[in-house]
Amino acid sequence: MSDKNSYELLGITEASTFEEIQEARDRLVHQYIEEPKQQAAVEAAYDAILMERLRLRQEGKIKVPDRIRFAENLPETLPSPKAAPSLPRPDWLNGLVDTPSRDDVLWPSVTYGGLALLGFAAPSLALAVAIGAAIYFLNRKENKFWRSVLLTIAGLAAGLALGLTVGQLLIPQGAQFAWASPDAIAAALTCLSLWTVSSFLR
Repeated sequence: MSDKNSYELLGITEASTFEEIQEARDRLVHQYIEEPKQQAAVEAAYDAILMERLRLRQEGKIKVPDRIRFAENLPETLPSPKAAPSLPRPDWLNGLVDTPSRDDVLWPSVTYGGLALLGFAAPSLALAVAIGAAIYFLNRKENKFWRSVLLTIAGLAAGLALGLTVGQLLIPQGAQFAWASPDAIAAALTCLSLWTVSSFLR
């Protein structure tokens, strides 16, 4: 079937718009609903016209409206919004700070939570186990035992300093509470400090 016959079969001209071509096709398909051969001829003519127009557009013989894009032409990408510039961290800090997984935070949390509760009954025992746990959790990440020991000592010192200060402020000198003492509060806060060190440092 020639292109000229295709246009004649649909009852349109070469100057017809795409919308007019579609309307003619739809009207004729509906008109020949009882005649499958005529419907097939209409569909073939419609396809032939579309293929011819596509070829002419690709050859640049037909101007393509700006709102229509071919699949092979990628749409223009909008520039992504610029993220706020972040200050670079020093290399030593990048090597020290860890981005833990959920498990790297969960298991130490459970361990140190239990040890903090134990600290209200036996502060010295809780601290001893917490120190061993901190060394274990830190050494597991990088396999650097002495670095793990140093980080644990730093966490222990910070936790004890904070814990003893808070314990003295919360429980006045000489006051007795059945559930807490300055040592118990210091042990609990030291467990918190060691959890922070073992979870977020390496």
